[in-house]
Parts: sequence; structure tokens; C-alpha cells
Amino acid sequence: MENKIRVVVTGMGAVTPIGNDVETFWQGLKDKKLGFGPITYFDTADYKATVAAQVKDFNAKDYMDPKAARRMEAFSQYAVAAASQALKQSGLDLEKEDPYRIGTSIGSGIGSLQAIEREYKKLLDKGPGRVNPLLVPLMISNMAVGNVAIQFGLKGKSINVVTACATGTNSIGEAFRSIQHGEADVMVAGGSEASITPIGLAGFTALTALSSNPDPNTASRPFDKDRDGFVMGEGAGIVVLESLEHAKARGAKILAEVAGYGGSNDAFHITSPAEDGSGAAMAMKAAMKDAGIAPEQVDYVNAHGTSTHHNDLFETMAIKTALGEHAYKIKVNSTKSMIGHLLGAAGGVEFIACVKSIEEGYVHATAGLKEPGEGCDLDYVMGEGVPMDVNCAISNSLGFGGVNASLVIKKFAGQGE
Repeated sequence: MENKIRVVVTGMGAVTPIGNDVETFWQGLKDKKLGFGPITYFDTADYKATVAAQVKDFNAKDYMDPKAARRMEAFSQYAVAAASQALKQSGLDLEKEDPYRIGTSIGSGIGSLQAIEREYKKLLDKGPGRVNPLLVPLMISNMAVGNVAIQFGLKGKSINVVTACATGTNSIGEAFRSIQHGEADVMVAGGSEASITPIGLAGFTALTALSSNPDPNTASRPFDKDRDGFVMGEGAGIVVLESLEHAKARGAKILAEVAGYGGSNDAFHITSPAEDGSGAAMAMKAAMKDAGIAPEQVDYVNAHGTSTHHNDLFETMAIKTALGEHAYKIKVNSTKSMIGHLLGAAGGVEFIACVKSIEEGYVHATAGLKEPGEGCDLDYVMGEGVPMDVNCAISNSLGFGGVNASLVIKKFAGQGE
């Protein structure tokens, strides 16, 4: 495997509840800015969960023409906006590139619940003849990747990975593999989601997955003894990955290197993680093996950290199983403490947080964490963020269906490392 193609990050774009570009989002994380508030999209009087992390002040027309925007649901608009930012930062001149060598790997956990709700009501009230002819292409989850490819003329391999809350991480991982295997020189990858809708909220509430805490300041508190569920968020995180050779040939600024990718399935329960964290630990071990690194080289883990009782406890066990005693020497945090759970987009946005941590030498705090819960005994960056060298980070995502995915991201070093 000595000749394995190296893969680097050259562009990033984000639409999040605390900022609609990477710099604003990152500054928000450093400032412990909370993206939570009462849901404004619909009346929540009958709902147990009333707080969410909505995207604010987003205008699709800043990124695409109004006609194109009207033919996209929010999750597709967020994906196009974040991809636009990522491509701009990458400096790729699409006119000079072979479009068949630039692929797309962008996932969404569900697609558009809004379109389903809206058109189902029409079906019931007015009959099947009144359903929007565009319902299916508005609704299905691969429309995020489809719209990004169309918008920018990206004609290479195009995939839509759907693995619930692991979608963003798996999408970036599969893009990484696609470049390693020579299927593309460049992949635009990540996740997008917009599921803060009546049926989305009701469904997760019925599962008892959501926090019923009405206080936006304390609703999401990963690893805390008083955590009571996750807060639903929305947005997109998209990155440009390239083979090192392709990036160097065009003189690109390299932000970080994707070094390893691992996945597993708990094969245990459709919504609960394995109770000893063994599945998530295997994904981390596989990612480290793929990257050719030892646990002692890891500086930081961006945890899935949802703020549910089971996730935070079992993920803590997983980190200890994967890293051994070294687990007590690293920083662990949860970006969801400020932006909530972006579901299929979570892994994309959290990958960006890892790259920024590496670039700027800073690990953000886990906001809202006051007293760690029983069994949660790692360093979760409680209180304030920590300036430190981050040479190697792991980003974890765990999804319904037992899916676990991990990525190893490293500070880019020259060819002769």
C-alpha cells in the first residue's frame, strides 16, 4: 500500500445554525455561540420538544438564480450554497478541468419532509390530480447531490450515501475512497439536511430521542449528567477533496489531509448503540489502521456527542476501547452542543470543525456541559476552548441502523514525511 493515493482538503463550505459560512461558523464555535431557539417554522403548542437549531438569514438567491432556487427544497439549497463556498475556496478553475474527473458524494438522511407534508395534504384535500409534478424530484434525498452536480457541471462519479446520522461522514469517506481508487481527481463531498418539520419533530419525539427542555441555553448538553436528548438542527457541510498530485499540480492551498476512514455496524438495535461501544470502537480502530497511525498519535476526537443518555455514555466507552489509556490524554468535544444534531449533515459540518481545529490550533469547548454524567470521565473541554497543536483528529458519526463511521484527519505535511 506504499503507493496509496493521498487525499487532501482544499475547500470547505457550511450553512449552519450559527453562521452561513465556514468562518462565521468557526468563530461561533470559538465564542460558544448557541444556535438554539423556539421553533418558528410551525406551531409547536402540542409538541414536547419546542426548541431547535434553525438556519437563520439564509437567502438561496445569493448562490443560485431564483428559478433554480424555486425548484429546490431547503436541503438542496443548503447543499448548493455550501458547495459553492467550498469550490470557491478551493480555487478550482472548472473551465480548465475535465468535468468527468470531478465527482460528487453528498448525502441527506431523509430528503424533503416539507415536500411530502405539503403534497400529501393536497392529495387528501384536493385529490391526486393536484399533486405537484415536481414532488418526487423535490423530495428524494439524492437531489442535493444532483443539484450540486448540475449547478457546477460536475460530471464525474455521483453518489448519495444515506446512513441516517452517519451520512455526512460516510459521504466524505466514500469520496476519499473514490479518489484513492483513481475514480476521480476531485470529489465534492458532505451532507445536507432540513428536517425541522411537524412530522420530523413528532417522529423523533415519539422515539424519545429529542430534548424536551424548553430552555435554549441548556437543551443541548452533551456528556452532562442532566442531558435529556438531542436538539434537531439543520444545514450543510460540504468539502472539496483532491488527490495530492492534482492539488499540487495546480498550486492549491492544502487545508488538511484525510488519512483514514473506517466503518462498522453494531448489528444490535435499530436506534440504540451497542451498550459497550464496541461497534463505534471498531470504526475508529479501522480508520486509524487505514491511516497507519497509533492511538498515541491522536490529539482530538470530535465526538458524535448527541446529548442522549445512551450515545454519550456508549461513545465514551468506545473512545476508551479504541484509544486505550491514551483516551484520557486527548481532548473530546461535541460540536452539537452549539448547533444541535444536523442529522445527515452532522458529519460534514463536524469534519469542517476538525479541519479548522488543525488549521488554527484550537479545540472548541463543549458548551452547556457543567457536570459530566456517570461514566463520562474523559476530557470533554468543559468551560473554555483550548489553544493547542492538533496534528491528528478523529471525527465520529453514529447512525440509526447501527451504523458507525470514523474519519482520521491530519495536519498536512509534505511528501517526504
